[in-house]
Amino acid sequence: MIALPKLNGKIIMTIINEKIFKRMTACFIPDKSNMPSRRYDLDWLRILAFGLLILFHTGMFYVENWGWHVKSHYQSQFLENIMLIVEPWRMAVLWVISGISIRFILAKVSLKRFIAMRSYRLLLPLLFGILVVVPPQLYVEMSHNGDLNMNYWQFLYAFFIESSDVFIKYPAGIWPHIDVNHLWFIRSLWQFSLLLLLFLPILNSAWIKQVTYWIFKQHGVIAIVLVTLPIFAIQILWDNETTRYPLGFTFMIYGYLIGWEMNFWQRLEKNLTPLCISMAVCYCAFIYFYNVYWVNTNPDEISDLIKLIGMYIYSTLRIIGVLMALTFAMKFLNKKSKKLSYLNDAVYPFYILHQTIIVVAGYQLSSYNLGPFWEPFLLIIITIMGCLSGYEIIRRSVLLRAFFGLKSKKKYSPKVVQLGYITAGLLIMPLAWKVLNWSVELVSTLI
Repeated sequence: MIALPKLNGKIIMTIINEKIFKRMTACFIPDKSNMPSRRYDLDWLRILAFGLLILFHTGMFYVENWGWHVKSHYQSQFLENIMLIVEPWRMAVLWVISGISIRFILAKVSLKRFIAMRSYRLLLPLLFGILVVVPPQLYVEMSHNGDLNMNYWQFLYAFFIESSDVFIKYPAGIWPHIDVNHLWFIRSLWQFSLLLLLFLPILNSAWIKQVTYWIFKQHGVIAIVLVTLPIFAIQILWDNETTRYPLGFTFMIYGYLIGWEMNFWQRLEKNLTPLCISMAVCYCAFIYFYNVYWVNTNPDEISDLIKLIGMYIYSTLRIIGVLMALTFAMKFLNKKSKKLSYLNDAVYPFYILHQTIIVVAGYQLSSYNLGPFWEPFLLIIITIMGCLSGYEIIRRSVLLRAFFGLKSKKKYSPKVVQLGYITAGLLIMPLAWKVLNWSVELVSTLI
């Protein structure tokens, strides 16, 4: 007789447990069929969207009717009409790209690694930003408003003392008088990335695929109306101060769903002209609503019907703007380039640094009465050069690369890498706990 090998009970249980684990986690893994190796157009669009964000925040220093941290003497209502071309969809594009990128990442890495990567790459820059980069903005804003009479070093001393009453008029974002300011996007990106994981069994389900496929097959007008309705509902049901959070998460879900769905992208590529025409019509209609009703009329005197019409046009602009941006990128920017890697790494440093440079430099320039041309011109140049100089310093520093969300270029021993992860984990743990608590409080206020 042939002697059969004895089966090890531990090995059998391990195999069974692995199979059970794979079945349990299968619903968290997106369908990899038709997944492209790389979407260079989305990389370029992400870079351009962040560049547009920097120009938009520069414009916020000069618009007349939109509140911001500090303002120039030279303010323009006409500039608002120009900025309204991109205002409805500029952040929506970033959220859609974030949703698409999450789908790509989850198709390649485990949930555990995804959470770890997301936490280190987002919370370390957020921690550095709120403690080092953001405080100068608050100092300038308080000085501009006449609420501060001290130098910057005295301000920093008060800033890091919780018992200080200097900041009573200024809200706390994370810790007492420590706000995320423009870095709210990084905070929300981490929150939404974790939240999206809870929805994966639904988003990856067969019936959701059927629903999205059905929407993709509808007439363009019907499809746009259907995906606009959730955006419109958020606009009219949520408080204006908090709409950016549910809107951001909704667009992230949209991005995850379209991922690499060929039906969507093929149809999008064929409809650039109708999208451009629709964008122009909606923009003209909204500009009319904005100038005739919103700016020059008491809000209480505007009928509810007019408000709803104006808000629906605005919501439609968000959707059409995103579709146009995706279409232009797909048709003209899906090209590999040596500059792409450099610019991709520059995104986070530019984003983290830009608003502080705008606020500080703009505040200083406004004291020289340079005029409505030279002041904004110089502010744009200073902002770009400041961000570029900062990035060149950051990319050459191992420590700063970590604090600005960039991967290390050097290879270290496993022990050094492990020590780095443990140190980073200890640094971000209090921030992660605080952000999660803030998330729970926000959701409780929204429900």
